[in-house]
Amino acid sequence: MSKHHVKRLVVLRHAKAAWPEGVPDIERPLAERGHADAPEAGKWLLHHEVVPDFILCSVALRTRQTCTWVCDELGDLAPTPKLETGLYAAGAGRMLAVVNHVPETVRTLLLIAHMPGVQDLVLRLASRDSDQDAYLDAANHFPTTGLAVLEVDKPWGELDGQDARLTDFAVPRAGERKHGHRH
Repeated sequence: MSKHHVKRLVVLRHAKAAWPEGVPDIERPLAERGHADAPEAGKWLLHHEVVPDFILCSVALRTRQTCTWVCDELGDLAPTPKLETGLYAAGAGRMLAVVNHVPETVRTLLLIAHMPGVQDLVLRLASRDSDQDAYLDAANHFPTTGLAVLEVDKPWGELDGQDARLTDFAVPRAGERKHGHRH
């Protein structure tokens, strides 16, 4: 399969959220640190030339705010995000079903959602030829603003398990230069 046909799936956990008293989970906003970290995810995508042409975002406030910051960084390159109820409080299976319905014209898909689904989805999709450091990082700890990049060389509708190559796992953070593994 030539590089030309390879698509990319970027799975991003929302930035750090606050726990205000009496606020339902779906309405939890980003914490101050979350507002600082979220733009760094957008900068990472730009720096590593992983710019999405389609964004699926959970309907929760914290994912929507993360998405806004990322799109601010992407500027004119940012696609119009699509809010997806199927990504809120979803396990890996439900998230995968959402990905399976993405149009085949999409080359780089950014999915913004929640734990534990984001981690479970990445580990389910990661093939045996994935980057070992990236895999171990994602498996050990998938913190807020953690993002995984997977290469996909089959139709979105056929993604199932161990059929995408995990190439990068990074945790972009404000004020830190540690950007995870890049191979």
